[in-house]
Parts: sequence; structure tokens; C-alpha cells
Amino acid sequence: MTIDSDSDLQGLLAAGRVVANCLVHMQEQAQPGMTTAELDAIGAAFLKRHGAESAPIKAYAFPGATCISVNEEVAHGVPGRRVFRAGDLVNIDVSAYLNGYVGDTGGSFVVGADPTELQARLCAAARRARDEAILEVRAGREIRLIGRTVEQVARESGFAVIRNLGSHGVGRSLHEDPQFIPGYEDRSDRRRFHEGMVLTVEPFLTTGKTVAREASDGWTLMNHRGTFSAQYEHTLIVTHGEPIITTLPS
Repeated sequence: MTIDSDSDLQGLLAAGRVVANCLVHMQEQAQPGMTTAELDAIGAAFLKRHGAESAPIKAYAFPGATCISVNEEVAHGVPGRRVFRAGDLVNIDVSAYLNGYVGDTGGSFVVGADPTELQARLCAAARRARDEAILEVRAGREIRLIGRTVEQVARESGFAVIRNLGSHGVGRSLHEDPQFIPGYEDRSDRRRFHEGMVLTVEPFLTTGKTVAREASDGWTLMNHRGTFSAQYEHTLIVTHGEPIITTLPS
């Protein structure tokens, strides 16, 4: 999507606030002994109270209002019977439609315990990769700068990038042009940011393999047992200066 009016801007900001606040609420409510389905229900109720519709359900008939991935699960985790244990590294991805606009955000955190040194370093690196990549987003620049930055931060931090997940366009639908934006530099990619473009920046860093595999449920993307992955995501509107981040909690 490319915004062309103040109503577009305000609509995206409103949708972004809802998903950002939902993410914070779910993180605050998560605790050991709770199932992923119970946490998802909290997120679903929050979205409903604020007049928003789950984007994964609306767009793809996903079996949950949000995506909740634990430890070796990298992304698109289906809420279900899995019970949180103290020390689990959890990623929540919240995306929703509000009045025709989409907000998309995500974050990783440890449930019910202080993170281990490895978990803390991984989360810090993934957050830094997101934030430094956002600084590269300017109208006229090459989109591949996102991947270059993410890859550099991952390498410096001693982690790998999940190569079959990436950032993407968003706005009126959950996934729009520009389609897949990798978390590594693709030198053949000549696409450029343009003013008003709406997209996510969401690096996936891992202690495991660089390609996540699909689980038997047909949705969850996995790494091998004993590994961790972390993702942090914002939705942005491109300008000639610093991009506008729509997914900031209020």
C-alpha cells in the first residue's frame, strides 16, 4: 500500500496502536501453567473490545487470533494445548484489521523467569537488528538494505538469520507489495523504497538452522529441538526522512 491521504495515515496509526497494545497486554498476562490457547483467547478478546479483526483469521483462516511460537517454534505457531513453562522463550505476532487498515507487530520475551544469558543476547540482537534496519528505510534507498543490516547484526552477535521468513508490504491487506523482503542481502534485488510505502521490518534471528521447516499442523515453522529464535516487528510508513512507526503502544 502507498498512503495518499491523511485518512490513510490516521487509519494505519489507529490499527497499529491496537495491535501494539494487544501485544503488550498479552505479554503482561502470559505466565507459566497457561496454555498458548488461553493466551490467544486473551488476545482475541482484546482485539474484539477494540473493534479489530484478527488478520490471520480473516486473511488465511488461521486457527488462532494470534501466532504464538515457543522455543524451537520460529513463527506462525498455532495456539493450542502447549503449556508455558518458566524460562520458555515466546514470540507473539499480532496483526489485525481495523476499519479497513492493517497493523502488524511482534515481539519475543521469556515467560516467568529471567532470561538466560543466551536468550538475553538473542533477544537484544533481534531487537537491534529491527531498529537498525528501520534506520535504513528512506524513500529512494534500496530495499535490500534491510537484509544487509539484519545480516550484519546477526553475524556480529553470533546468531543466524532465518532465510525463509522476512519483512513484507502491508496496509489494506496483511501481505502486499513489496512481497518477501529477506533478512539477508540479496544483491540482485533492485527494488527501492518510495514515499508513502507501508511495510513491516521483522528480522528473525536464531541459534539454530537458517531454514525453518513446516510442522505437521501445516502452519507452525520449526527449528530443531533445543534451539531458540527471536523476532521483533514494526509496521512503517516510508518518508524521505525517518519512517513513521505505526505500531507503537499508547
